[in-house]
Amino acid sequence: LFAIFAFATCGGYSGGLRLSVDCANKSESDLNIDIAFAYPFRLHQVNFDVPTCEGKRREKLSLIGDFSSSAEFFVTIAVFAFLYSLAATVVYIFFQNKYRENNRGPLIDFIVTVVFSFLWLVSSSAWAKGLSDVKLATDPDEVLLLMSACKQQSNKCLPVRSPVMSSLNTSVVFGFLNFILWAGNIWFVFKETGWHSSGQRHPPDTMEKQSSSYNQGGYNQDSYGPAGGYNQPGSYGQVGEYGQSQSYGQSGPTSFANQI
Repeated sequence: LFAIFAFATCGGYSGGLRLSVDCANKSESDLNIDIAFAYPFRLHQVNFDVPTCEGKRREKLSLIGDFSSSAEFFVTIAVFAFLYSLAATVVYIFFQNKYRENNRGPLIDFIVTVVFSFLWLVSSSAWAKGLSDVKLATDPDEVLLLMSACKQQSNKCLPVRSPVMSSLNTSVVFGFLNFILWAGNIWFVFKETGWHSSGQRHPPDTMEKQSSSYNQGGYNQDSYGPAGGYNQPGSYGQVGEYGQSQSYGQSGPTSFANQI
């Protein structure tokens, strides 16, 4: 939307000014000299006829300056920014998986956003300078200086209507607003790239250090074996009154005769 407003207010402009030349001989006067100009502001091609106040002879003049380069550059950037924004919106909505595949989509989007931010700044600055030159070249007081009849004190040359430049001023404002918008969007596009996600990822040995810290307390499952102090569950020994051990197996105690 900001791009549309930018190129519409600049590319769709047409304006004009009106002058009056009151000669000493009233029959030679022309009180309504209309000069019209429009985008792309090739003012040197805008021709108009004015009286010379010397009989019926008239002279053909033209405005000064060619400011089409800055104006066309500004409108071109605005149109391409609009087309890219429209295409990116379609991709975001309908092709989200394709966009994130291999991280290629976010990287391309990030680079294009940076480029458009720079181009918006350059084109808006160039068009702001071009607009100031257009205002000077179409100033009625400056245009009157081009007429030979206005150099004679017996003739009266007056500006009747000045051109309205409000829409052109608005286009410059929208140009810098687009720069702020695209420059601010760099951060949000950067977060979609792999560069941002790799910076947020933990080092691979962090989890190993955390897991090894639990083994430093001296606790081990092997220390609690199934046989605490008794290695053989079926038999255990006792010391008899004659100093000889008596063993009791699974079949019961042995006889004293066998022990003797």
